[in-house]
Amino acid sequence: MSVLNEFLSNVVAEIINPIILLLSAGAFVVFLWGVFVFIKDAGDEGSRAEGKQAILWGLIGLVVIFGAYGIINVALGTFNQPDIQNTIQGTR
Repeated sequence: MSVLNEFLSNVVAEIINPIILLLSAGAFVVFLWGVFVFIKDAGDEGSRAEGKQAILWGLIGLVVIFGAYGIINVALGTFNQPDIQNTIQGTR
């Protein structure tokens, strides 16, 4: 069973954490781009609608990503693994 625990810890530390970080950064950039477009083109209704869409999808992306982060922590707790934050820091 310790082999499985070590494997799960390595998968989370080396694969899942970087993917979550990359997706979070992407969703945040989409959100910021939407805010930028919304403010820059405040007079143009079409561009404002485009900015609103980007803001909405950026927020949805962040909610989904952090929801996945929580689900992964629950799954790790089921297998008596440290949560993602402890895995990132290298503690067990």
